[in-house]
Amino acid sequence: MRIKKLSELKNRSKKPKENESQPIAEPSSSDTELLKSVKDNLNAVKAELGDSADLVCREFAISVQEKFRLGLIYIDGLASEDSVQEFTMESIMHNHTKQLVHDDGAVNMFELIKNYSLAIGEIKEVTLLDDVILHVLSGDTALFIEGYQTCIIASTRGWGERAISEPQAQTVVRGPRDSFTETLRTNTALVRRRIKSPNLRMESQKIGKVTQTDVAIMYVKGIADKQVVKEVKSRLSKIDIDGILESGYIEELIQDEDYTPFPTIYNTERPDSVSAGLLEGRVAIFVDGTPFVLLVPALFIQFFQAAEDYYQRADISTLIRIIRYVAFFLALLTPSAYVALTTFHQEMLPFGLLVSIAAQREGVPFPAVIEALIMEVVFEILREAGIRLPRAVGSAISIVGALVLGEAAVQAGLVSPAMVIVVSITAISNFVSPAYDMAIAVRMLRFALMFLAATFGLFGIILGLILMILHLCSLRSFGIPYMTPMAPFVSSDQKDALIRRSLKKMNTRPKLINEQNVVRERSNDEN
Repeated sequence: MRIKKLSELKNRSKKPKENESQPIAEPSSSDTELLKSVKDNLNAVKAELGDSADLVCREFAISVQEKFRLGLIYIDGLASEDSVQEFTMESIMHNHTKQLVHDDGAVNMFELIKNYSLAIGEIKEVTLLDDVILHVLSGDTALFIEGYQTCIIASTRGWGERAISEPQAQTVVRGPRDSFTETLRTNTALVRRRIKSPNLRMESQKIGKVTQTDVAIMYVKGIADKQVVKEVKSRLSKIDIDGILESGYIEELIQDEDYTPFPTIYNTERPDSVSAGLLEGRVAIFVDGTPFVLLVPALFIQFFQAAEDYYQRADISTLIRIIRYVAFFLALLTPSAYVALTTFHQEMLPFGLLVSIAAQREGVPFPAVIEALIMEVVFEILREAGIRLPRAVGSAISIVGALVLGEAAVQAGLVSPAMVIVVSITAISNFVSPAYDMAIAVRMLRFALMFLAATFGLFGIILGLILMILHLCSLRSFGIPYMTPMAPFVSSDQKDALIRRSLKKMNTRPKLINEQNVVRERSNDEN
């Protein structure tokens, strides 16, 4: 089967086309220029921000042959008080005796403050009011100088942030224990700590007309496919929304297919997983305010691969990965297979087992499909209750609820003991999935297969599986077939699909994800 080129993909966005050749940049500001008066500029900023209570404004004067008035403004809680006081205010006050004189003898106060007085790492110059407001709302400090229409922006961002902790959703027995936080720069630093290469590139932009959320893409130049990088930039540039509060917004707005239960974009809170994806040629999307980073393109087999697979020996990782695939089919098919066998295909069961199930269901008033639906719905309710309840009582309530309700339902004759076992096996198998998004897809499809099994028996299950496989083969993730390397079949990528070969054998990157720099390790014979 011939793979479509990324440039020929159909644009699914409803927004009008824009120039895709332009680099990612901040949205353009209005043309409202700053004034030469410090007081007028401060009043303009306060008016735009509604004179908020957390807005700190300071106007002061220093003397170099004559008095010069200055003004600074920042938001309390977003800017670091120490940086503002020590590296901005004190630096200007202590260095006011230096002079920088023009040819006409006048003191150039702007150059004096910028080059000799500010003891801070990053400064910028802006001339538009909207740019000043955007930087102030981002935690920077704006410094105005009397007589100049250019404002100095000092990087003083210092809001409180959560410390780097152990991953909560993707835990491992062996491997790194750090995870992303809600701060963008902390997250990008965690990746740069692992990939110390000058080819690691990052481009950022602000998305959201109201929230102005910082979004950054990261890729390794020379490894990532240029068409994939271009496609990511194009889709991000077409997003027109008032706010981005989590990476899930970005995921839904740039995904290839909306009507599918399967995730086509991979999300993770582990820096080592993102680093591994970048080294395979993928593109990472960071969103400020969330610890979950997106990786594209995403493949079906990627959701069955855990970071720990590459920290254990190949034979151990292969065994665990096979268990995950078995658990996937158990979670998907166990309830529907039980319904089909007990309703239509009793002759396929051993006689002893058939008699035992018939004796258990003797007093049950519902058919098998209704019995399965009741138990599955109750378990899903218990699962959600365990997540939403306070942590101190959530696990206890879910365990006690499952035990008490299951035992009470059996004693009351509403369900059979065999159905309790089936639901328990299904739930445990569903928890084996290392990716939460794929586990949700299995939960959704399980109900559809149960209805097909209740209607057509095993033929309905087979029909459902055929439709599911056809749907999976039709999916794309940024132009890459979702079922790669199974469909299309890529023999060189089978070393990290159903099984994992040793690291010595995994010397090439995935072929369809990366076509320009395939070799990542050369054997000793080639050196």
